[in-house]
Amino acid sequence: MPSEKHIGFLQGSPRALWLAFALLSACCALFLTLNAGGNWDFVLPLRLTKLAALLLVAYAVGVSTLLFQTLTNNPILTPSILGFDSLYIFLQTLLVFLLGGIGYTALPLMGKFGLELAVMMGGSLLLFATLMKQGGRDLARMILIGVIFGILFRSLASLLQRMIDPEEFAVAQANTFASFNTVSQNLLGIGAIVLLASAVFIWRERHRLDVYLLGRDQAVNLGIHYQRNTLWILLWIAALVATSTAVVGPVSFFGLLVAALANHFSPTMKHSHRLPMAFCVAGILLVGGQTVFEHLLGMKAVLSVVVEFAGGLVFLWLVLRKKR
Repeated sequence: MPSEKHIGFLQGSPRALWLAFALLSACCALFLTLNAGGNWDFVLPLRLTKLAALLLVAYAVGVSTLLFQTLTNNPILTPSILGFDSLYIFLQTLLVFLLGGIGYTALPLMGKFGLELAVMMGGSLLLFATLMKQGGRDLARMILIGVIFGILFRSLASLLQRMIDPEEFAVAQANTFASFNTVSQNLLGIGAIVLLASAVFIWRERHRLDVYLLGRDQAVNLGIHYQRNTLWILLWIAALVATSTAVVGPVSFFGLLVAALANHFSPTMKHSHRLPMAFCVAGILLVGGQTVFEHLLGMKAVLSVVVEFAGGLVFLWLVLRKKR
């Protein structure tokens, strides 16, 4: 019989989650008002666009990483291991190679976003559907194929970058790093629609996701259609990663950092707590970090580089801790 202390831990307390919400709200308020100087007509629209982009990426990266770790039962894996980031970099380089720097910059944002979303979703659908038809135990094979394709896309992107002019290479290079400073409001609108649709589906699946933590055999024994549900969840993971990457660029290790912190601070393993906690943690890191860099450091550092560096350190720590 588990003790009352253990039962309380499994049921969870919402205090940590409410504290995370409060801290995220404080970070958002500081980001919007700090050093505004009374120029609200100019400052608020600009900062609201950036804030929306930060929160969009926080939700997409945090939730997709947490879902992927639930499916794989592995706390050191992220969706980027399937090659999404490499595919995005290859696509940007290929567009610059085919259209040139001027033609690339003249592409309509909505059309470019639609192309990126279609290519990344189509690739993920082809990979997932092919492997899941062979049985529900092919997650390990899918991860291996994703790693191979990631290396392939990066190698092809490097080859194309060596073949184009230096000026066009600069254009391609500038679009392969995450940037939160220049985000189109139209892209945010489309991204918000994708995220809202995913939130409805994922929240309805939160109890099934709890069962996934017991393992595939237990999930099947408890009545879950494992193959179909896994395919749907993987498709939503792909949609979230594709949306985040198309809006601001690739962020490989940030999700790992968010998931590790969310699992640490969440009072329970239930996804009804962990999913909102992942969003709050990601939002605090992005909004709070951008506030510090913009208003305290004078943009002398790049947020994406810092979070990727911190995520890499967390990855090494998780690997070494698991081995030990």
